[in-house]
Amino acid sequence: MALLSLFSLISVFVFLTPPPSSLVVLAQQPYEGLTTTACDAIDNSSSKLGYTCNGLNTSCQSYLIFRSRSPYNTVSSVSTLFASSPSRVSSINSVSESTSFGTDRMVIVPITCSCSGQYYQENASYVVQSGDTFLYIANNTYQALSTCQALQNVNNMSASDLSVGASITVPVRCACPTKNQSDAGINYLLTYATVNGDVLSDISERFGADFTATLEANGLSGQDTIYAFTTLLIPLENPPTSSQTTSPSPPPSSSPPPSPPSTVTSPPGKSSSTWVYVTIGVLGGIAVIAVLGTVVFFMFFRGRTKRERIDSTVVSDSFEAFEKPSNKRLDEDSLDFLDSVSSIAQSIKVYTYEELQAATKNFSSSCLIKGSVYRGKINGDHAAIKRMNGNVSREAEILSKISHSSLIRLSGVCFDEGQWFFVYEYAVNGPLSEWIYQNNSEGRFLTWMQRMQIALDVATGLNYLHLFTTPPFVHKNIKSSNILLHSDFRAKIASLGLARSAEGEGGEFALTRHIVGTKGYMAPEYLENGLISVKLDVYAFGVLLLEMMTGKEVISLCGGENMQAYDIVSLALAEDGGHERLMRLIDPTMSETYPLDLAVYVVRIIKSCLKKNPVDRPSMDEIVQSLSKVLTASLACEHQNILAR
Repeated sequence: MALLSLFSLISVFVFLTPPPSSLVVLAQQPYEGLTTTACDAIDNSSSKLGYTCNGLNTSCQSYLIFRSRSPYNTVSSVSTLFASSPSRVSSINSVSESTSFGTDRMVIVPITCSCSGQYYQENASYVVQSGDTFLYIANNTYQALSTCQALQNVNNMSASDLSVGASITVPVRCACPTKNQSDAGINYLLTYATVNGDVLSDISERFGADFTATLEANGLSGQDTIYAFTTLLIPLENPPTSSQTTSPSPPPSSSPPPSPPSTVTSPPGKSSSTWVYVTIGVLGGIAVIAVLGTVVFFMFFRGRTKRERIDSTVVSDSFEAFEKPSNKRLDEDSLDFLDSVSSIAQSIKVYTYEELQAATKNFSSSCLIKGSVYRGKINGDHAAIKRMNGNVSREAEILSKISHSSLIRLSGVCFDEGQWFFVYEYAVNGPLSEWIYQNNSEGRFLTWMQRMQIALDVATGLNYLHLFTTPPFVHKNIKSSNILLHSDFRAKIASLGLARSAEGEGGEFALTRHIVGTKGYMAPEYLENGLISVKLDVYAFGVLLLEMMTGKEVISLCGGENMQAYDIVSLALAEDGGHERLMRLIDPTMSETYPLDLAVYVVRIIKSCLKKNPVDRPSMDEIVQSLSKVLTASLACEHQNILAR
């Protein structure tokens, strides 16, 4: 114990004592961190307005990494988005100009980086789409390769002035090497947007960059935290190549030397001299203490496994990652994760890949439901088997902790050669989206009673997530395609991949830097400021209920008239229009089956859910109570109609 205390004291000195002045490196550019979340704060305390023009040249060849996603998944569309040349994009990525990239494929985009005022940038042009905000454009469309502050600054407008169809300038983040970097052989700076699971040393190694030079280029020390969906400058001697973006990430070191854990530290064999000098500066000539510290250090860490990394991954407050983790890393973590899932909920079974092959006839197209979801039969029971991408541990952890009749049940998992599979209960009638829209290809429709029961099921499931789980969760992705229907048309909420815990009192103080969701369903406070609370689900539920009442998608309801869903409902309830306007709004396929006074009541519920201020929206508990009354009254009306016949 005495030795351990001595070691703790030594550790404190090592971490708190500044390095010798000869080792202090001025940042080539300051790392922006989480400052880009505050869209209304425009200053240059970090690099959120852009990288400063402090390079050797005022203009230079630069590169960035963009992860292809529809509709920006072709050479042409990516080139247009970044004002680059299609021929240069195709050439550097070793593809033809007609190529379509796979989802989340890293695409190298050559750009010309120039000083504009005091900041480096490459100016692209973008036409504002419905539902866009500065935060959405910067973090989602451009994947953090611009910032909302820079957009406002360059376009000299506030968020309220952003209008659909307007053309705006997007300042893309880039920089040119400084004289010191140029003297060290650095000829290019690559702008890299981090994603969940990234490791700083791996990023450097992938592109052949010196790790210490990467730290210096971004003004980072061995103790700084880096976050997902922020940009890093990667110093390069040579232009990036397609082999660096298509090859898997470098595997973790098999035997890292003992070192106190930190957020961003040096990889083995790189920048270790910094720590040596720090230790010498702190301990001086106290050789005995240094020896004792080393001995205790070794004893303390000798039980750690080879899986431990010196570099910790990029911190993220979003559950979505652009890039699928490498198979190597998944292989290392799979057994422990499967053990943890089984220990959390004994009802979750671990399947072999061969079992899932047999259940789906070797993943035959005849068993394909949609996307990467297959219908299978396991032990005589139907199941939905989904091939998963990205980091799935969060969704599995949530699903293993919850149990409610209105939430889809995860019955098993499988991991095989870097690929995850989830086995869910099977909902025979598929997603709600295939039933509620008037233009569905199968000519399907739902009665008033079925719609009200489905609405109550969804509200009950959300209320369970908000009030009866520990911690409470925000689903964040409520929409018609994520509501599944059983044979009796009872609803199940699915797709918890974006769910996150509701932090803070009432769950109304959590922030995110990465806006993820479906246009039309996302609440204004989330789109504009990244604010997350349970009231996000309330807003999305209001949109869902509006679609169920009208039989139309919210985009078609609002897009053509440049109106918000709240405006549509307010207009339908306007006193001067009586009930005629409301009746025109409601889906005609159920025109003979609903009580008008109850329909008005439901539309008022929708209106309350869609209020712009989240504080003014009802809780899901209140909505459950209101819909329960609607369903009870509807049953009574139906009974009276039967007797009247």
